Amino acid sequence: MEKVVFKAVKRDVTGKQVKAMRREGQLPAVIYGRHLEPIAISLDAHAASLAMAKLTSSSLVTIDLDGKEYPALVRERQRNFIKGNLTHVDFLAVDLKEKIRATVRLEFVGVSGAVKDFNGVLVKNIEKLEVECLPTDLPERISVDISALQQIGNGIRVRDMVISENIRILNDEDEMIAVATSAKEEAADVVAAVPGSEAAAPEISVERGKKEDEAAEKK
Repeated sequence: MEKVVFKAVKRDVTGKQVKAMRREGQLPAVIYGRHLEPIAISLDAHAASLAMAKLTSSSLVTIDLDGKEYPALVRERQRNFIKGNLTHVDFLAVDLKEKIRATVRLEFVGVSGAVKDFNGVLVKNIEKLEVECLPTDLPERISVDISALQQIGNGIRVRDMVISENIRILNDEDEMIAVATSAKEEAADVVAAVPGSEAAAPEISVERGKKEDEAAEKK
């Protein structure tokens, strides 16, 4: 994916004044990190919304703040409950030379013979993997080829995944990612019987600084 750059400016506006800023087409945001004190910023709301629509939680972006660039991940997106538009974004600044832990969404590709030829059901146990790598090696998605599931009962475990040697998967290698089961079986029963299916990985495991408190806006 091509480099995504967000042009930003520092903001002093907080609390109730943020609403007026949004009406003027600005999107409030904050950038923070392990080695960075939180900085309140604002972005062009329209341009930011268009760019955000193409990003995943593991997409590396660049914040251009008054000419200084900060590599970052989109940590959290807040939206208006009714309109669905973005109201605030948290960016996690990262050091390109320091490994981070993050979750990467799985993309299931291919055709399962068990599903196609034997009327099987594909049960997805997990939708993301937790990985450790340098920010520049962090993939936006990890593909899972379900064509390996040719017979009912076939499964794909974490240890079956083939990815870049620069990326270390932190999930238990015996954890089941997906399994082809009979249509007569309940998917919940299958998942319950799979070892390691109990817990989900945290979204980002990087130490963060204090985030700006926007509570005053609601007063």
